[in-house]
Amino acid sequence: MKHLNRLFIAAMMVTGLSSHAQDSNNPWAISFGVNAVDTRAGAGGDKGWLDNHSSQLFKVKDNWNILPSISYLSVSRYIGNNFSVGVQGSVNKIEKFVTYAGGNYVTSNPGDLMYYGIDGSVKYSFMNLIKSKVIDPDLHVGGGYTFLGDSSYGTINAGAGIAFWFSENVGLSFASTYKSGELLGGDYVDGSGTPDAPGHFQHTVGLTFKFGGKDTDGDGIYDKYDACPDVKGLKQFNGCPDTDGDGIPDKDDACPDVAGIAALNGCPDSDGDGITDAEDACPKEAGTKAMKGCPDADGDGVADKDDKCPKVKGPKDNAGCPWPDADGDGVLDKDDECPKVAGPASNKGCPEVTSQVLESIKMEAKNVYFNSGKATFKSTDVPLRLDAITNIIKQYPNAKFSIEGHTDSDGSEAFNQKLSEERANAVKNALIERGANADNLSAKGFGELNPIATNKTAAGKAQNRRTEVILVK
Repeated sequence: MKHLNRLFIAAMMVTGLSSHAQDSNNPWAISFGVNAVDTRAGAGGDKGWLDNHSSQLFKVKDNWNILPSISYLSVSRYIGNNFSVGVQGSVNKIEKFVTYAGGNYVTSNPGDLMYYGIDGSVKYSFMNLIKSKVIDPDLHVGGGYTFLGDSSYGTINAGAGIAFWFSENVGLSFASTYKSGELLGGDYVDGSGTPDAPGHFQHTVGLTFKFGGKDTDGDGIYDKYDACPDVKGLKQFNGCPDTDGDGIPDKDDACPDVAGIAALNGCPDSDGDGITDAEDACPKEAGTKAMKGCPDADGDGVADKDDKCPKVKGPKDNAGCPWPDADGDGVLDKDDECPKVAGPASNKGCPEVTSQVLESIKMEAKNVYFNSGKATFKSTDVPLRLDAITNIIKQYPNAKFSIEGHTDSDGSEAFNQKLSEERANAVKNALIERGANADNLSAKGFGELNPIATNKTAAGKAQNRRTEVILVK
């Protein structure tokens, strides 16, 4: 019954798993290495308890039993707040068994006395408290069950340890644990001071490997801290990649495949004008946003690449060049109806027909004579008169003139109407032949309707037979 009680208590204490400096990232750990068993501390004696158990802790050669092979294995799990729980199995061969007899400690070799132990522990790590990433001291308590030869018994355990971490996952661990059988009912037999459930120290040294952290993309950053758990990334970007290496993680980079600047969300700006190359019509030349990244040297609102006069201001409608004013009259050629002849803006750049000019035309037209009853010119100086009229008209390119024919009252009205029309057209055609603009000329006959003198005298009739050039516009 005594052994059953011990076994029950040990089983309760083994429930759970412990670790060596695990954390929430790598909650699992496995350790293996060499263990040493020292029975001196549980040999009894008549001295005080502390001296009895600790006076010969480091007499390795005399008291320690070491199996020269891997002789312990532990599996453990972190449970939070620097605590971990776990189970350890160990094996050893006792060749140095210490007893107390006749007031003396005696070390003997009991023969093939095999030692087996299974132990559970609850451990508290001080690594976070001392703010170290390498040195990891701890205290642990627990219980277990020891098989010593044909005997077996439960123990209550307490101890301390320290680990040195070479990396985040690999460390070298040392631990010393006192396992007390007496506290669970062990006693001394035969009055000799030799216990039937000897307490003992067990020392271990071995390698510890932490594992269990999930890192889906294999970038060394655990998923719970990884902002991009499915894509391999960099630690400084919480596990997110920076494909173009511009210091801006791809998830925040508008141009993840091309190195750029933070001010433009990771997009490049080759000419430094503050406009991304993708939106810059002139990515190699600094320009303005209004010009879509292109320069405008003369500031006329036409980008240099489209400006035929990049150093002189001009309107967009004329490809960035100033409008010409060929005749220098202040009216631009595009608005000038007479671009080669100076004239005021009030007359759309064309010269105005003055009363003096009209009088000159009138005098010349007055001397254009026709053969009697016909629309043919007399062969005197009529051609010279027509030349003079043409030269005058050509100086006023936008002026409209009407050639009007008139007759006296001799003959029928119908005949006179027809004759006046024919004579007006004869003058018009003669002017056109000499270079006058046909679009600016019209011809009309009035017959005998508009006399300027009496038709009762020969002199009056002579005045009524006339051709006039009238300004229409």
